[in-house]
Amino acid sequence: MPELIAKPALEKAPLTLGTCRLEAVDLGPITSVALFPGQEKAMAKALKPLGLSFPDPNSLSAKAGVQLVWTGREQAFLIGVTAPDFGAAAAVTDQSGGWAALRLSGDKAAEVLMRHVPLDLRAAAFPPGRAVRAPLGHMSSVVIREEAGFLILIFRSMARTAWHEIEVAMRTLAARA
Repeated sequence: MPELIAKPALEKAPLTLGTCRLEAVDLGPITSVALFPGQEKAMAKALKPLGLSFPDPNSLSAKAGVQLVWTGREQAFLIGVTAPDFGAAAAVTDQSGGWAALRLSGDKAAEVLMRHVPLDLRAAAFPPGRAVRAPLGHMSSVVIREEAGFLILIFRSMARTAWHEIEVAMRTLAARA
């Protein structure tokens, strides 16, 4: 039987243009958790050992490098840890191989990203701890606001395209400066 070797979605060196930095990041396991109706208490009990709670819309719950990020109605991505046994509380699906992550940081990061995401991503409107499922150009993404910028989850098959689109926006803003 052949031995398969896992490869990252992007093998690019971090890119710094102007005051922004774009890099591919490995988040570890990503698990989709879809809450079954009426299972809120069971979910809360299952998440307690992780120190997390099921997130409200457009938010996340985080502790010690582990995040539970809202991704839709009664759905979230558990990032950074193998999913515990949720029993009958939720449907759980490993998404690790299907998503890639990019981190965009710097004081112009919101301006760069707003060229492709049709939302106000400035800190006053989208502060750290917020998460949203939104289009990035023509691609589906999950945008998470961090202290220094954004963590962007994108379908693995679209990672190169997302990188290119963000790089073009970075170059445009750097040239204007």
